[in-house]
Parts: sequence; C-alpha cells; structure tokens
Amino acid sequence: MKLFPYGHATHPQWRMAAGLVLAQLRAQMALHGYASNPTLALLYITDHYAAQAQDILDHLSAELPEITDWSGTVGVGIASNNVEYFDEPALAVMLCELPSDQYRVFSGVAPLGLGFEAHTALIHADAATQDLPELIVEMAARTSSGYLFGGLSASRSRSVQFAIGGNGNISGQGAAGGVFTGGLSGVAFGEGVNLVSRVTQGCLPVSRAYTVTAAENNVVTSLDGQPALDVMLRDLGVSLDQPEQALMVVRATLVGLMQPADSGGLASDGVAVGRTGNFGADVTVRHIIGLDPARRGVAVSEQLTVGMQLAFCQRNAQAAKADLMRVCAEIREELEPEELPVEAAMALAASEAESAPHPARGIAGAIYVSCSGRGGAHFGGPSAELQIVRRALGDVPLVGFFAGGEIARNHLYGYTGVLTVFTTQD
Repeated sequence: MKLFPYGHATHPQWRMAAGLVLAQLRAQMALHGYASNPTLALLYITDHYAAQAQDILDHLSAELPEITDWSGTVGVGIASNNVEYFDEPALAVMLCELPSDQYRVFSGVAPLGLGFEAHTALIHADAATQDLPELIVEMAARTSSGYLFGGLSASRSRSVQFAIGGNGNISGQGAAGGVFTGGLSGVAFGEGVNLVSRVTQGCLPVSRAYTVTAAENNVVTSLDGQPALDVMLRDLGVSLDQPEQALMVVRATLVGLMQPADSGGLASDGVAVGRTGNFGADVTVRHIIGLDPARRGVAVSEQLTVGMQLAFCQRNAQAAKADLMRVCAEIREELEPEELPVEAAMALAASEAESAPHPARGIAGAIYVSCSGRGGAHFGGPSAELQIVRRALGDVPLVGFFAGGEIARNHLYGYTGVLTVFTTQD
C-alpha cells in the first residue's frame, strides 16, 4: 500500500482553501511512493464552512473525478499532520488507495448492505440521533472484529456528514447529493484493509476503582457497599459542611465507568485503573450532573447498572500528554519488526528535517479523532496535541477532526483521542 496523499488549508473563502488543498494533493500524487490512483477521499471541514458543505463536496468531486467515494464530517476543529485548525475556516482531505472490494461507504439512506462483510468501520455520527449508544453497539456487532473508530460531528451551526460513492451516488440514496444530517455514516472496511487503532484517555483517576453495588437509573447510591456520596467526598477530601469548596471540587470531577465483564458487550481488558494509575481502554468518562444527599447518591450522565466499575477522575494535561505518547509508541512498536530492513532503519533514524512520510514506516495514512475539549489549548499551545502525535508517531499522512464524542470499539467516549493508522503491510 502506498502513502495516502493529503492536504489541508485555511482561508476565509472556501474556494481558496480548496484550491490550496487540491494543489497539495496533486503534487503528492505525482511523487514516487504516493498513491496515484486513489478512489476514496476523507473530507473534514470546520463549522465555519458548514453552510457551504454541499458546494465544497461538489467542487472537490468535480476537480477529482477519479475519486468515486467520499466520507467525512464537520468539527469545531480539524486536524492534519502537525497542525490543528480551531475557530477558523479550514478543510482537510486525504485520498486513500484501497482495493475496491475492501471498502463500502454507507449512510442513513444507504445502509451497509448484506453483500459486504465488514471487518472494521470508520463512523461519523450526529449527537442528536436517538438511541445513539445502542446504534453504535449494533453497528459494532455487524463487523467481524467488533471494532469501530470515529466520532460525533461537532458544530456551532449545522452538523453535516459526507457520504457519497459509486460514481456520484450510493446505491439506494437516490438523488441525494452526499451531504447529510442525522444518523450514522462512514466507511466499512474489509479484512484486507490492515488497521492499528488505539484510544488515549484525557483524565487521571483520583480514586481507586469501586464496584457499583446499588444504583437507580443514573444515580449510584452505593459503591462497594458504602454510600456513594460519602465515598466521593472522602476521596476528594471535601465536606458538605463547606459547601462552596466542595462544589468547586465536585464540578471539576468526573467519573470513569467500565461495564461488568458479563454485560454482553465485547470482551473487556478487565482494567478500570491500571497499576500506573491510568484508566484502561474500556473506561468511558462521564460528567457528574448532581448530588442526592437524601439517598447519599451521585448522579452521572449515564445509565448505571450494578456490577459496573466506577472511579472518580479529573482532567489532567500531563496525564493526557503521557498517554498520547504511549499509544503512539505502541503503534510504532506493533508496526516495526525486531529486525528492520536497511531502508526502514534509515527512514526511522532520519533527522526531523529529513523524516518525510515514507512507506518504510509502515503507515500509509492516519486518522485522529480527538475531543473538542482537548486540542492545543489543553496541551499547552496552538497545535500542541498534533505536534505530540507527529513527534511520537513520526511524519505520516494524517487528517481528522475534533468531535463532540469519540467512538472506539462499541463505546462512545469523552475527553479521549482515537488514533487509527492504515498500515502498508499486505
């Protein structure tokens, strides 16, 4: 598999940004080592361009007639290799050269058909969709690996998704132009498309993991047989006798939840809080939305069941940075054999100025979906999060967006990043 051409740009006028992106794509397609016959494009725009989404898709489709399939969405920010665009008009495109029988674009009006056996899937979803968590679980069950990756559209205006294929229309979508609102869309991949994906958490546990021993709807009343409110106040070191201080600390606190092992979902790694003091990959972070002094309970933004594991946590920039570097290192370790060919060794040992994207790195392209509450501001400066990815993973083709919720496996996360790479391994 060759490197995926990609481009990104910002400009007040979308046509100018599109022109800059097209120039980058065409220049790369002419280079040795880059894909010259791609058919699938991933398109991400910031919400400044949301009103022009159809015009942008029509223009890019006309300029790239060889691309028959498009997928993507809108974010409050978008990402590319080493750069983030927040609160400014911008777009990013990556062109993927994949076997035509190894992927299918789908949308709400053209669902994934029975004739394609999906192994994994890239998902773009609207947060306003009814029963969204259940739809994500159902979609994961339709893949042979049970693995989804992607996120929820995020926009201060119109939430849009791009889904178009098959020379202008997906079979079944009629005259729809490829720009949708609501539901799920994305790309399902066959077993022949090799992916490596990791979730990076953005919160640090401030307590050990407890077992939920009593709960009603979204209110936990007992943890390890103790009143939940009392456990939380003790672990946070506050008291309701000093309500202002207590509320200030509670407002900065969230909960990490992990389903019980027999919940009927995918096999869990069984780790809520690891030995290093970080969350396991199966933990989802949710807000605390209220306290119930009468029942000594804590209300959270999730339906709770007895047997869940729960740990109190807080957002932590240093922990998020370390965890992001960890997942990048894990991906590189998985892709790099113990004995490297000379070509690969030279590419990986090159200085930063010389370490341009190279097939020897084992990565054709990457997609990074991060929480809209993360980004450079959370990591210390403009584009800091994507700069960490580049330093840790290497210089690789990358696009993505900052989402209203992140999807990995059959979970809907918050405050996380989901990094997925397409490998060049056959």
